[in-house]
Amino acid sequence: MLVPMSRTAPRAPGRAQQVEAPPPKQTTGTPENLQRLRDAIGPLTTVAMRRLEQDLPWYRSLSSVDRSYVGLVAQSGINAFVTWYNDPSQPPSAVGEMFAAAPPELTRSISLQHTLHIVRSIVEVVEAHADQIAQPGTERDLREAVLRYSREVAFSAAEVYARTAEARGAWDARLEALVVDAIVRGDTNESVQSRAAALGWTGQGKVLVVVAGGNDALDDIKVADLRRAARRSARDALVSMQGSRAVIVLGGEGDLVAAANQLVPKLGSGPIVIGPAAADLASACNSATAALRGMDAVGAWSHAPRPVLADDLLPERVLIGDQLARATLIASAYAPLARAGGTVLETLRAYLGTGRSLEAAARDLYIHPNTVRYRLRKISEITGWDPLEPRESFVLHIALAIGELTATETTFVGNPQSKS
Repeated sequence: MLVPMSRTAPRAPGRAQQVEAPPPKQTTGTPENLQRLRDAIGPLTTVAMRRLEQDLPWYRSLSSVDRSYVGLVAQSGINAFVTWYNDPSQPPSAVGEMFAAAPPELTRSISLQHTLHIVRSIVEVVEAHADQIAQPGTERDLREAVLRYSREVAFSAAEVYARTAEARGAWDARLEALVVDAIVRGDTNESVQSRAAALGWTGQGKVLVVVAGGNDALDDIKVADLRRAARRSARDALVSMQGSRAVIVLGGEGDLVAAANQLVPKLGSGPIVIGPAAADLASACNSATAALRGMDAVGAWSHAPRPVLADDLLPERVLIGDQLARATLIASAYAPLARAGGTVLETLRAYLGTGRSLEAAARDLYIHPNTVRYRLRKISEITGWDPLEPRESFVLHIALAIGELTATETTFVGNPQSKS
């Protein structure tokens, strides 16, 4: 009820004008109702908690600590209502205090929808007991005040969760960047794996690393979109921007290469290199190293597909001094041919040394061209690279060169061959 302003008395000579007292603040209830509400805070909280226990199965599944925090929220909510009820003309600044009573970790245990269930239960309890609390004749006013206040609380809950989500999102992004950086550096100790677990990494299945260049145009919104797409494509996913490069770690039991291909539309126009699968997060450094070195070398292959596997860039990686690529080529191409014995390695030398001509290689070896063709097919079966295909022949040529260079220093299992 508005209180009329009092009139100012005439100013007496030689006396200062009297300062008018401020009008009393508006109130929606009598002092008696306010006192009744204050006295009912404890009983109402007890009834509200009992109501939560009976009606909400998810509340019963909370830990005892979280349930105690919810109790603080409920009691703070009723206290905040009493404060607002005493002066509804003021902004309901006390509304946020009911959520400040509990630690931020509570928002990880209960969702916004669950919070609104709590608010609704508190409101229903206060409304149901309005007839018992209010002075006779003011019950309707109290119920209307409760309903009005409940709307304010619902908006406050949404704001609290929005701020918490924003802060948690920023923190998670920083933590994610630290974990990805540790994977790239090979520093995947227990603390790093624990941090990855805090980000939701389950550790089930294999792991591979994808590196994408030319992502200068990716802003925070597009990076968040990329992160969501990565988590839809694979069971586990971590995303970090390192300059203009996006480094994506995918994990799971499915086809991770196919999962990586799904992310291409979300990335920039630059090259994309997919590292080989690793057994787990602790060994993902090799995948990251292969992908990063592949990104450095991909420019040497003008017809490289997009995305391209790091293992398809082994020759280019060898040319830039990648020791991992060198060891991989020797282990997967030269060493198996050396162990195979017979004449396969000799035939590969002759075929590559004579300009990839079946007839010239046959003359060099004094055999029929069909025999050369048969031996080349055998090489394809042993290594997985076909000497008759231009690109794969180039891979075998580099493998042969570095294998021959190290043949005198390295002993291969089986029958090592010396350079002819």
